[in-house]
Amino acid sequence: MAALVAENFRFLSLFFKSKDVMIFNGLVALGTVGSEELFSVVAFNCPCSPARNYIYGLAAIGVPALALFLIGVIWNNHTWNLVAECHKRGTKNFSAAATFLLFGSIMGRAAVAPVTWSVISLLRGEAYICALSEFVRPSSLDKFPAEYGAEMLARFPCRDEPANLTRFREEVTRRLRYESQLFGWLLIGIVAVLIFLTKCLKHCCSPLSYRFRRTAEVHSRILAANNVKQFFGFVALDKEEKELVQEFPVEGVQPSPQWNAITGVYIYRENKGFPLYSRLHKWAKGVEGNGPSPEGHEMLFLAS
Repeated sequence: MAALVAENFRFLSLFFKSKDVMIFNGLVALGTVGSEELFSVVAFNCPCSPARNYIYGLAAIGVPALALFLIGVIWNNHTWNLVAECHKRGTKNFSAAATFLLFGSIMGRAAVAPVTWSVISLLRGEAYICALSEFVRPSSLDKFPAEYGAEMLARFPCRDEPANLTRFREEVTRRLRYESQLFGWLLIGIVAVLIFLTKCLKHCCSPLSYRFRRTAEVHSRILAANNVKQFFGFVALDKEEKELVQEFPVEGVQPSPQWNAITGVYIYRENKGFPLYSRLHKWAKGVEGNGPSPEGHEMLFLAS
């Protein structure tokens, strides 16, 4: 029983470690949601004054988002690795692709909290209503009294209006909240599309198939430990890393042609009556070429 519990715990540990980026981003998003809710309840207070409303509303959305973005950049270890590299060697040794990927990683991690803040602020609508209430055209409101103007519209977010303007305040609030939430949902959609395209680009440019990613990660960690040991004469590892190094001794790496041979989309094939289930299976059997042999045939099933 103890062994079963230990095995299950090890499985959960490996699962969460393999999803560490996703879990970290989720925790950051949840923390940002809680902070935004607390800010709206405790700190948000629209001035309800012409010109001040617009500045205050934009600041309520933009300034915390900017602060969260900078905190995300500061907390990212890649930022300081990049700064140290630039200080020591300059930028002449940076390739365009490597620089783009590094900046993309830093900015992507740092953007989680500010995007979440902006989305929640827009979906709530309070800051947007505060910022833009004075810019609603009185002529767009049916039978709005001509003696009132932008100054009265700026007081709508505080519900500080004469009784005969209550229905106009409700209409303005409803209209602006609709616009704010529409922008919030559009921002969510844009972010979702960007994430999808980024994942596609990542897998498209990666020489590794997603099926071998876990093994490749372990392989790289073991190689890194061996390299550190060779440089310093020893290496400090935790218990799990020591077990990996002892269990999987690694002597070298596969060259690029070998990686190209085992990765990519594959169609089920047979060679001389024997099935070839994947590119890795084909490589292991020593079968060369991409097309079916004269004695074999293809079936239009993608390898799973």
